[in-house]
Amino acid sequence: MPPMELTIEKLIYGGEGLAHHDGSTVFVPFVLPAERIAAAPVEQKKKFVRARVERVLEASSERITPFCPHFAICGGCDYQHIPYEAQLEFKSGILRETLRRLGKIDWTGPITLHASPPLGYRNRAQWRIRPLDSGKPALGIGYFRANSTALCPVEDCRILSPLLLKTLLALRGALASGSLPRELREIEAFVDAEDSRILLTASFAGFPPRPTDLAEKVRGSVPGLESLVFYDASHDRMELFGPGYLNYAVGGRSYRVGHFSFFQVNKFLVEELARAVGDGETRGETALDLFAGVGLFSLPLAERFKHVIAVEENPAAARDLEANARGNGAIEVRATGVERFLKQFKETPDFVVVDPPREGVPRAALERFVQLSPPHISYVSCEPPTLARDLVLLLESRYEISEIHLFDLFPQTFHMEAVIHLHRRR
Repeated sequence: MPPMELTIEKLIYGGEGLAHHDGSTVFVPFVLPAERIAAAPVEQKKKFVRARVERVLEASSERITPFCPHFAICGGCDYQHIPYEAQLEFKSGILRETLRRLGKIDWTGPITLHASPPLGYRNRAQWRIRPLDSGKPALGIGYFRANSTALCPVEDCRILSPLLLKTLLALRGALASGSLPRELREIEAFVDAEDSRILLTASFAGFPPRPTDLAEKVRGSVPGLESLVFYDASHDRMELFGPGYLNYAVGGRSYRVGHFSFFQVNKFLVEELARAVGDGETRGETALDLFAGVGLFSLPLAERFKHVIAVEENPAAARDLEANARGNGAIEVRATGVERFLKQFKETPDFVVVDPPREGVPRAALERFVQLSPPHISYVSCEPPTLARDLVLLLESRYEISEIHLFDLFPQTFHMEAVIHLHRRR
């Protein structure tokens, strides 16, 4: 298929622009609405085409020069060509349109935007490690290229916290010098709220023969290393060097977060998110925190409800949740799946927080949830399409949306976090 001249109609969820050409819908990344471009097809299906920009024929007045030399090669960022304030407005419009298109939810009220500093915000990173060249022994570190499993080695990443960036560069140097083994495949790093201590989880294709010696090498290279795990999934082997967790401070509270537990990635908005999800006006006897993680929302809820039941299935996160709830008589931890828990739960709680993974709430759990009929719900979502799907059932079951918040936890990317407050109609 020859190159196409397109006019971009709008941005859609996923980071692409939408256009039409010869009866087909065309998706193109790294563009802006109203831009005219020449695009080359990279994937053609019956009803749509995916393409890449070859030339921008008429640029939007909003287009800016990306600050990162790896932009459009590395798969991490989508919006560096867009000014930050415009990114927020586009995301708000995309959230509103996704709810309308997929859920027939015509929300005409405001979407409250919670902006983040656009750089240096990430407290967690996942770096891939691969040979730089098949003919050379050196290993490179970076991210996968967009829509690929090929490595994009990086020398800079300005969305990382300063300590994460310092760690990336230290590991890059250690790999270049050959002091880290070639079996190393991935490193996940997580820093505390003060950006002074760090967890590293190193994954191997073949466990290192002298792990203690290697751990000392890593400790000597990485400043502020608090805890280190070596993991080889192929042999189901793991070895820990250190306590296995960091303490992360949020709003005057301290949360234990281990190597394999989820925690929000934006260091600037964690406290603000916890306040908004908790819906500070609501108080009562019983609150449920479903998909509770390490208890980010459970602890503040315990200040306003006599009994908080925090439900978390992931064993690692559930252990951290139990540690974080220890000594707080209001919090009861259930280390089980949400669907299993809801089948057995018979009460009507006063308030429910639900923060599911990208797949949303399982249908059976959502239907049981509706039967319990809590008067107030906060639904936290990182995936607008599944949010729209789940809201349909809630809105058909005597619930109304009272507020929508959009937290920009992921500046420079298409990702967003939505918080939806719902109340039950009388």
